[in-house]
Amino acid sequence: MSYERPKPKIFACSQSEELAGKIAKSFGIDLGKVITSVYSDGEFQPSFEEPIRGARIFIIGSTQPSSKNLMEMLLMIDAAKRASARHITAVLPYFGWARQDRKDKPRVPIAAKLVAKMLETAGATRIITMDLHADQIQGFFERPVDHLYASTLFLPYLKELNLKNLTIASPDMGGSKRAYAYSKALSSDVVICYKQRVKANVISHMELIGDVSGKNVVLVDDMVDTAGTLTKAADLMIERGAISVRAICTHPILSGDALKKIEKSKLEELIVTDTIPLVSQSEKIKVLSCADLFADVMYKVHHNQSISSKFLM
Repeated sequence: MSYERPKPKIFACSQSEELAGKIAKSFGIDLGKVITSVYSDGEFQPSFEEPIRGARIFIIGSTQPSSKNLMEMLLMIDAAKRASARHITAVLPYFGWARQDRKDKPRVPIAAKLVAKMLETAGATRIITMDLHADQIQGFFERPVDHLYASTLFLPYLKELNLKNLTIASPDMGGSKRAYAYSKALSSDVVICYKQRVKANVISHMELIGDVSGKNVVLVDDMVDTAGTLTKAADLMIERGAISVRAICTHPILSGDALKKIEKSKLEELIVTDTIPLVSQSEKIKVLSCADLFADVMYKVHHNQSISSKFLM
């Protein structure tokens, strides 16, 4: 009796349906059918509406707060496990709760570790994600993690801009490694912003380490939340003589009045991916889709092919 490899199936959590649709189209298959029943108190129950026994399935869903997004991913993984799926790959374009990756003061959780264990306990056999807030989060998992980098999207775009006197900037000390990697790929200078916070999302003071006079600056970060850091850094660099300031940020969280800050700032352009749906459009925001990248990696994972070419950084 010959054994035929089961065809892969792709399903979407509700928060990532648009991106999942693009990924499935690029992959070359239809998006799987899922319905979600909702109780009057807010409890919900996802249900796969097609057989998945013995199949390799990919469940696509970013886990940005609210916690409903993470809970939906966990419930779908559990449902797949109980329906006898052979391989369950959780595809998290944005891995939420990742900023809590260590104890930075007493009596606080390490949420990123907790989320990793929850995904594994639910039944995920593999994780695919992009631009984790900290690379070491991969070590929180006991399952394989394919950590992709949005640099495969951003670098070609930046090269097409053909900016003269290009300088890469990190908006904080923690992102210096990422900035140096981009500067190496683009053969450019690097500057770093040093900031002090009063509390989360509130900056009390910012200084610039390096010279940006006469330079076209590109700020590099993994996410943009309130946009306070980016806009403050952009304004500071223009004050210090920069010709232009752009920013590339993988995950466009854009909470609160972030869009208003961006519109009023000296930022010429904010380049993001579609790991998270934009809450609102802006002429200053350029979106590069990560659908083809995820589809290619998922195809290679299913066919046991190398994906090392996707790790540019």
